[in-house]
Amino acid sequence: MTDPVDRLLERLAYGFSDRRLLEEALTHRSVSVNNNERLEFLGDSILNFVIAAELFEREPDESEGALSRLRASLVNRETLADIARTLELGECLRLGSGEKKSGGRRRDSILSDTVESILGAVYTDGGYEPCRELILRLYEERLNSLPAAQDLKDPKTRLQEFLQSSRHGLPEYTVIEVTGKAHQQVFNVECRVDTIDTVTHGSAGNRRRAEQDAARAMLEMLQAGESTA
Repeated sequence: MTDPVDRLLERLAYGFSDRRLLEEALTHRSVSVNNNERLEFLGDSILNFVIAAELFEREPDESEGALSRLRASLVNRETLADIARTLELGECLRLGSGEKKSGGRRRDSILSDTVESILGAVYTDGGYEPCRELILRLYEERLNSLPAAQDLKDPKTRLQEFLQSSRHGLPEYTVIEVTGKAHQQVFNVECRVDTIDTVTHGSAGNRRRAEQDAARAMLEMLQAGESTA
């Protein structure tokens, strides 16, 4: 059976001169002090630059704010974790026993950090151009189907803009319940607007996302009402 790391190298389409760099990139801090955190720091910076430069060339008419939203949508944790799963990165990770037992191979934070670590390893091993080429390969489909920058505004921002344009008051968010254990909490939040006799709710693993969920529900309800008016 082929070694998972060998399969990863095939998917990356990059051959390391110093394979120890890849081993370091795959090593979580729960294993050793010689882990991937420094490579992650480097890879994060390179990724942001390469994506920013590519968006600058591809979207000549977009403003700085729009380019920033597009970049954020491409380099965020969720996108990087999706890329990691496409690479089947989870099976290659070197994790401590605690992280293995708690599902670290599937955790978005670990997967996304490891993608950045691999980019840092490729840069250290081969320089800027091979690293840039790898990033563009990994992002090819996403870069070829970029969403409208306006659609990337978070729901809270879009709700606030909608309410202001309709001369309504600003929304208020209240945590009404927190359930679950400390590391698996679920926040339940409600969204209210003084001038609107409706309350919407959202739930997520942290307060910010729960508020976004509630704001999205409020915005969808208001837009639906406006379209039928």
